[in-house]
Amino acid sequence: MIYYITGGERSGKSSYAQKLAEDLSDKPFYLATSRIWDQDFQKRVDRHVSDRDERWTTIEEEKNISKVVPNGAVVVIDCVTLWLTNFYVDTKYDVQESLRLAKAEIEELRKIEATIIIISNEIGMGIHSEHESGRKFTELQGWTNQAIAKIADKAIFMVSGLPMVLK
Repeated sequence: MIYYITGGERSGKSSYAQKLAEDLSDKPFYLATSRIWDQDFQKRVDRHVSDRDERWTTIEEEKNISKVVPNGAVVVIDCVTLWLTNFYVDTKYDVQESLRLAKAEIEELRKIEATIIIISNEIGMGIHSEHESGRKFTELQGWTNQAIAKIADKAIFMVSGLPMVLK
């Protein structure tokens, strides 16, 4: 079962996903995809960690997420945007190669016998970037979101802390 939860920044995606995982399992997993880019980002990561209690097991993986999802587990993957950033930077901003790598991982996730809750961002609904790399990343994010939504069993769009069921 794959759940896809998307929305804007601070829309309640992570809280919703965490509650869902806790309702589905006594021992959920949290798969963190981010790199720690700076001190401000470290504070954000620390806040997310403090939101989870001792029931949670944290797994850290920047790109090869399908390799670390345990069979039979309930796993929150947080988040697609940071995961894609790792591909985008490592491929020297190559959208097509990043998309190819992301789609390959998404296909591998489909094969795993687990409940996977994928959190993403709808960054294309915000301000249009003045930088080419930002515009290219927005396209990459949008195409990846579409690929995940297509294979997801359930899709939820978060707005102001409220879930809107898409499918």
